[in-house]
Amino acid sequence: MSAYDLPLEELRAFRPPLRLPDGFDDFWQRTLDELAQHPADVRRTPEPAGLTTVDVDDVRFAGWGGDEVAAWLLRPAGATGPLPCVVEFVGYSGGRGLPWERLLWSSAGYAHLVVDTRGQGWAWTTGVTADPGHDGGPAAPGMLTRGLHDPHEHYYRRLYADAVRAVEVARSLPEVDPDAVVAHGISQGGGVALAVAGLVPGLLGVMADVPFLCAFRRAVDLTDAEPYAEVVRWLASHRDDVERAFLTLDHVDAVHLASRASAPALVSVALRDEVCPPSTVFAAYNHYGGDRADEVDKQVRVWWGNGHEGGGGHQQREQLAWLAGRVAARGGDEVRSAPAGPEDAPASEDDLLNPA
Repeated sequence: MSAYDLPLEELRAFRPPLRLPDGFDDFWQRTLDELAQHPADVRRTPEPAGLTTVDVDDVRFAGWGGDEVAAWLLRPAGATGPLPCVVEFVGYSGGRGLPWERLLWSSAGYAHLVVDTRGQGWAWTTGVTADPGHDGGPAAPGMLTRGLHDPHEHYYRRLYADAVRAVEVARSLPEVDPDAVVAHGISQGGGVALAVAGLVPGLLGVMADVPFLCAFRRAVDLTDAEPYAEVVRWLASHRDDVERAFLTLDHVDAVHLASRASAPALVSVALRDEVCPPSTVFAAYNHYGGDRADEVDKQVRVWWGNGHEGGGGHQQREQLAWLAGRVAARGGDEVRSAPAGPEDAPASEDDLLNPA
């Protein structure tokens, strides 16, 4: 795959006009108010995962509409806290999976809440959380078009509300430092993390990798890849509903919610990503922080030769160092991560963008 989007110098400046629907902030405040009507009702059960260095609990809580959401809580064995916590949201079609599939953050000394995704978990990892009682009218296979006729009925309104509740749950756990919670995710999870950053104050940071759910109007014009292709298929038959559909998507666009964020952020983008076009990621990054976008503590890591796999383990190495720095900066004990030596130090961006 060759680079197909804007040149990098144009991507860095790409800040398309926001298309905030009338009443956007009120819509999300009402959503949070409705979420608050249902107590979190947190229940946790030790999970016999067979791990000796990591303790695991199965955590269940009430998300949107009181629907049960599942999560894994992982933390270093015997740790009593309070620990910084990474709340992870999962990529499209995946679920929380199995606890031994996600050992990075607990191995680095953090609490780690891996949140299941309602109605998903049918493909690359398993999920157990349902999306009950939400028909939402005709939809293309997948999630993007569920409730596309009305933002109040749209699937991602429910999912973002679940994610906000997950952060609340993490903050309530005795093992977790409530002032040191980070939202994290890849692809769909990255878009959810950006949305959470705009809805939840006081996060220690946000780590969003190759985020999905950004700049819907541009994305569907740039790529034929799934999941954005779901919208095109739906509109191919619902010919009279184009503007209504995009108005709904404007309500859940992570670019718009990121413009309300203020937490420090580390974002990654891949220049050959056909699933999440680079300009859609830069739209979210450049608008992150809204009117104070140029003042917010944020960084973007560009992966020159990669598609939707992004930076992989190289990006994780940078996240470990970045998050340890955030913990240290707030005056807590720095969580130890593997030291970077001459052979494993993160490459400079010039090295990545100008390969030999």
